[in-house]
Amino acid sequence: MIELGKKQILTVIKKVDFGVYLADTAGIGGREAGEEKVLLPMKQVPEDIQLNDSLTVFVYRDSEDRLISTTREPVLEVGGLALLTVKQVGKIGAFLNWGLEKDLFLPYKEQTKPVKPGEQCLVSLYVDKSGRLCATMKVYHYLRTDSPYHKDDRVEGFVYEISKNFGVFVAVDNCYSALIPRTEPAGDVKEGDRITARVTEVKEDGKLSLSIREKAYIQIGEDAKKLLALLEEEGGSLPVGDKSSPELIREKTGMSKNEFKRAAGNLYKQRIIKIEENCIQKLHEEKAGK
Repeated sequence: MIELGKKQILTVIKKVDFGVYLADTAGIGGREAGEEKVLLPMKQVPEDIQLNDSLTVFVYRDSEDRLISTTREPVLEVGGLALLTVKQVGKIGAFLNWGLEKDLFLPYKEQTKPVKPGEQCLVSLYVDKSGRLCATMKVYHYLRTDSPYHKDDRVEGFVYEISKNFGVFVAVDNCYSALIPRTEPAGDVKEGDRITARVTEVKEDGKLSLSIREKAYIQIGEDAKKLLALLEEEGGSLPVGDKSSPELIREKTGMSKNEFKRAAGNLYKQRIIKIEENCIQKLHEEKAGK
């Protein structure tokens, strides 16, 4: 059986002036299984090819929607995942470079956000209802859950979607399912960013929970530096303190309340700041040194 959108080994069953026809003679029913065959254009046919020789090809559709094969390797197959570059955007969708003569179509309904020429997007390949190969940015269900990573491993990934309800969805190594939970600070991470993160948990289903922050004992020092820099930018005072709401603290500092309290406590112990109910202030150097 000839499979659209996949690499496969097919057999030469006929030679013509414009190429060779290939069929799956090793499949169910062999050559008697019928008429199903696909053309390999002459410009890709090896010089010494003979009848009954086998070739590894990829099967897709040409610009006239005819089934055709190629010895060139596309970046992905049906069900696979890859980062592809947008070549152009049209009225019905975008077209992506995937290593073949005919660009890959990404319909508007399969985009999780508008794309622009030159940018990269993580997509999977599927066959639509009309039997055409298309790309989709809705990759959540295509991501794998068998990663080799463990708690506290450092990983790299591609941010493919951001949800107010769940958090930042990440494809680790462009193929493994991961999430920076909504409760975890994500800074100014955007869709399309490549990030480095730490695995905080491997779920029972194999999906990864991530954090872009270090472990608490390491992060305290980083947060203290950040808080001190914010104080200096604001002239030595910030309108957040022990009694401030978590929402206000997040808005003013980008930290959770616990992170803020740990960082402020660090600066307080160094006698760099004083902490009030609704305010922290940097101490003057002469006071800080006492």
